[in-house]
Amino acid sequence: MATDEWLSRWEDGRIGFHRSAPHASLQRHWPALGAPPRGKVLVPLCGKSLDMRWLAEQGHPVLGLELSSLAIEQFIAEGEGPVSRYTQGDFTCCRQGSIELWCGDFFHFHTAQAAELAAFYDRAALIALPEATRQRYAFHLAQLLLPGTRGLLISLVDTQSPEGGPPYSVDHDEVERLFAPNFELTLLETLPPEAGGKQESVWSLVRRGPRQDTGPGE
Repeated sequence: MATDEWLSRWEDGRIGFHRSAPHASLQRHWPALGAPPRGKVLVPLCGKSLDMRWLAEQGHPVLGLELSSLAIEQFIAEGEGPVSRYTQGDFTCCRQGSIELWCGDFFHFHTAQAAELAAFYDRAALIALPEATRQRYAFHLAQLLLPGTRGLLISLVDTQSPEGGPPYSVDHDEVERLFAPNFELTLLETLPPEAGGKQESVWSLVRRGPRQDTGPGE
């Protein structure tokens, strides 16, 4: 998704992708994922997802990356507790409890800033990106993570309008093509299609090692 379009969606309130409760598949599969207890969890393109609060309730510090400052401010306003604000490189950041939210471009988040990451969770990042950007996303995510880091990915296929988006359809073959070079992949569950034809699949990922030095087009 283009930056301007993503920002305008938040400004106009066109956020039908936002859920009013934590994702049931996260709650069902995260406990068996094997993420380190109290390990910091990266949530890329996090919006104001309540999944972050659920992860924090399980004892994890959470680091959410989000392009829209409006999404971050809404998340903070809907939460409880004092807020601290600071900067990290190109990012403007805030913390509420054990949740940090960094406002900026995911592709400007680098390995030195990711040193404490122990796990990751992606429900809305991969499927928010057009096909031309998804390979770059998968590679950059791999670059941020140490070998052995575990994560949960929720992909989506639109059975009625596969060419539409966002959210974009990312079928099983594409998930494997994007992530298999750097991750061990396990398909955990494919959910029944929703009323609108969107069907989610849940994947466990484990980062292979070692990190590579160059990526697509570099």
